[in-house]
Amino acid sequence: MQQEARAHIVVQKAIDQHFHTGDLADPATEDFILGLHRDFYARMPQAFRLIEGKTYSFEMAPGVFRHIPKHDVEVGRHIPPSSERVVAFMARFREAYGEKAGQSPRARLIDIPAAHHRFAYVHPFPDGNGRVGRLMTHAMFLKAGMGAGGLWSISRGLERGLENRDEYRTMLAAADSPRHGERDGRGNLSLEALQSFTLWFLRVALDQVEFMTGLFDLDSLGTRLRRVVETDPVLDARGGGILEVTLARGELPRGEAAAITGLGDRMGRTILSQLVGVGLLTSDTPKGPVRIAFSPDHIDQLFPRLFYEA
Repeated sequence: MQQEARAHIVVQKAIDQHFHTGDLADPATEDFILGLHRDFYARMPQAFRLIEGKTYSFEMAPGVFRHIPKHDVEVGRHIPPSSERVVAFMARFREAYGEKAGQSPRARLIDIPAAHHRFAYVHPFPDGNGRVGRLMTHAMFLKAGMGAGGLWSISRGLERGLENRDEYRTMLAAADSPRHGERDGRGNLSLEALQSFTLWFLRVALDQVEFMTGLFDLDSLGTRLRRVVETDPVLDARGGGILEVTLARGELPRGEAAAITGLGDRMGRTILSQLVGVGLLTSDTPKGPVRIAFSPDHIDQLFPRLFYEA
């Protein structure tokens, strides 16, 4: 489990990096999903590729969909589509849940949980579908502008659930339910069950956003920034005002530091240089505007709840 968790973290960090550099591909495409599976198992011992059942045994090829009869699987009570149909199902998955020009954020928000279940339903790989599905969903939230740059994780929420750790599997299984009558959607599966899963999934996501918001406690960050300066004997306490204004504005021209402190230009520049020197402010150029930075030396004071357990 530790090896799987480590591989998951490495691949998720790579997804985050692609997002930050602006070259993250559409997570619903076959190439992206195959790449996730390949990258995940590239960081796992070869023994994890061995798939064994009561009547079969084979070595799974990373980054390859199920495609032959011995790849057919049964997940609890759920029997996924046969291996020979996986490619067609994943093509339809891309058409239904891939990025669409002009799609509203609300529509995309509903798409993501539905895609998560439908991916699990197809179960396109002999093994590793849970990890790949969660990584794909993480990427979808990022691409939709709802991932907060990786500051919250759907994987943690699905693992914990809202009430207990069994909820995720229970809700996935419930969404596998066949259609109940003519008013329950148009496909083979129950629309009502998918709607219930989607609502539960979004509640889990919101719970994680609220959890991380509480840990960062951004509403009082300005006060904590000022306190860091006031309690550090090396720093001029008047620098706290510069930090609070910079936090509120996002960026601060260097020339305005003196006006904020009420001091002369020379003293204002000195205090500003102190703050840059200790890593509380940063700038792209020596004369460019400054913005808030989070020095490791002060991280426990700035975010005491975030690192409390450590």
